[in-house]
Amino acid sequence: MSSAPMIEVSNLTKRYAGHTALAGISFSVARGEIVGLLGPNGAGKSTTMRILSCFMPATSGTVRVAGYDVFHDSEEVRRRIGYMPENNPLHNEMRVREYLKFRARLKGLGRARSRDRIDTVLQQCSLTDVSKRIIGQLSKGYRQRVGLADAIVHEPDLIILDEPTIGLDPHQIRLVRSLIKSLSGSHTVLISTHILPEVEMTCSRVMIMLGGKILASDTPDNLQSRMAGKGQIIAEIAAPVAELKTAWSQMAEVEHYDVSPSEGNFHRCALTPRDGCDLRPEIFTLVQQRGWQLRELTRNRHSLEDIYVQVTKPNEEEE
Repeated sequence: MSSAPMIEVSNLTKRYAGHTALAGISFSVARGEIVGLLGPNGAGKSTTMRILSCFMPATSGTVRVAGYDVFHDSEEVRRRIGYMPENNPLHNEMRVREYLKFRARLKGLGRARSRDRIDTVLQQCSLTDVSKRIIGQLSKGYRQRVGLADAIVHEPDLIILDEPTIGLDPHQIRLVRSLIKSLSGSHTVLISTHILPEVEMTCSRVMIMLGGKILASDTPDNLQSRMAGKGQIIAEIAAPVAELKTAWSQMAEVEHYDVSPSEGNFHRCALTPRDGCDLRPEIFTLVQQRGWQLRELTRNRHSLEDIYVQVTKPNEEEE
């Protein structure tokens, strides 16, 4: 397998009349990665995906997929991409298997190969029981899964999914997440969504977009680490309030603290550390020395929602 990135984007810009949808973004995606484009409606996610899939031209910049330029080698790029747009353009009058056969042959698969692949994707997407049903008579969830099966039937190198779980119930969402995770390694997957848990549970890397720009690009764990200094230490301790407040005010590593009553004789202490230091060892030592009772000592883990709000907040304030 080539070590070159599956996606290479440099200074990509897309302008419409009086509106800049993408403002010179640059990023790369390695082979086998599952990357999430996260942002609100209008952030530029769908525009990025449409350009990558050769559906829409860019105003300027360069985009390469599997080493091929999307503007000059679009036919080669299309062969290597499976694309599921947000609004699935399915043929509602066709039956599921019939439609997938039509799509597989359209994508260059021979009779025997298309038959094998259709059986595989029907099973992968839990569509076997409805394979003879007319697509237009299926629920939104089933139609979404037909779109997924269509996107992967020709085993593309790059799978692009625009809002893949929109309109699905919780059981169907879990099924789709499991399917997407199973594609990693052998396929590169790019997912667009504005649903925070979707990225957190599925993707190995997150790109946060707003106003046609990429504000952050990293793994969920690294984004957590970058925000560690803004996290709190929570300690539940049985001790007099005055003694607790004195201890925290005298601890140089504590930037801010809040002490509130908890159950029984315990008090909940929310401590904000300076410079991201971990206060837990020092707190534990202090509790032992004072003979206090300790019931909880944890470091708050930021949700992806916290990270998203923190990353996008300065930009929103400027607007």
